[in-house]
Amino acid sequence: MSREYATNDWYPVADAARMIPGHGFTTRLLGEPLEVSGSFENPVVTARDGRMLPVQVRYGHVWTTTGSAPRPLFDIAEADETDRTFVPCGAVQVRCSPLRAVENFLDIAHFPFVHTGILGEEPHTQVAPYKVEIREDADEVWATQIGFHQPQAAKSATEAIETRYEYRVPAPTTAVLYKTCPPKPEAWDVIAIFVQPVAEDMCIAWPWMALYDDVSPYADLVQFQQEIFLQDRSILENQKPTLLPLDPRMEIPTRCDLTSVVYRRWLKRKGATYGALTTAA
Repeated sequence: MSREYATNDWYPVADAARMIPGHGFTTRLLGEPLEVSGSFENPVVTARDGRMLPVQVRYGHVWTTTGSAPRPLFDIAEADETDRTFVPCGAVQVRCSPLRAVENFLDIAHFPFVHTGILGEEPHTQVAPYKVEIREDADEVWATQIGFHQPQAAKSATEAIETRYEYRVPAPTTAVLYKTCPPKPEAWDVIAIFVQPVAEDMCIAWPWMALYDDVSPYADLVQFQQEIFLQDRSILENQKPTLLPLDPRMEIPTRCDLTSVVYRRWLKRKGATYGALTTAA
């Protein structure tokens, strides 16, 4: 995102676990320090110059924006389905571009090699053709018709299954995954990653889930998702360049990288270049 574009998006800065009344804390957003205080129900976010920033509580997180004309926060309809289990999964700080963190979440091909025994395994490494599009009416990236063999598609899964996936990118630093729900095959499990851009080369990832799972202990659900993301962190922190290249000459994609290609094209078209490299050296 250009900084000007980036200031008018909403970003997570806390979840309920961080919001202890009487104990504020400092964080950073787009390179600027913020003070977060109050309670989860009534949060207060203050900028370095003393301004009280807009806040809203949604999807188990406190959101804020530093811009004067913020765009609406995206909608995840499943967040209003009261029979689901909602699981904020804590925060993971990563030394990488916030856009790299989103792109990694969208990548299917690494499952057998990074998340072995959970989201993938050899010899099931092939990524079958799938569809990716920019949905102009919503201004979102969608990847659909994805299938992948997974040893443990969810904490509630008891055996390997062929998992159906759909990915949605409703904002430059948010990605939402809709995937097969083992206990309720007619529905989707929903897993999202909300990314807080600390700086162009540093971010905090806030995973969140909306599941049908009445069996798994809450702590086990959190641990399952954090284990997956922590496996990703070492990969993300060793990617070069640190920022996400938007010029197609800088990295050569393959057919299985189609979601990344369209995501990068969408970012460049929007001028969403904070955390990106826009031209080849």
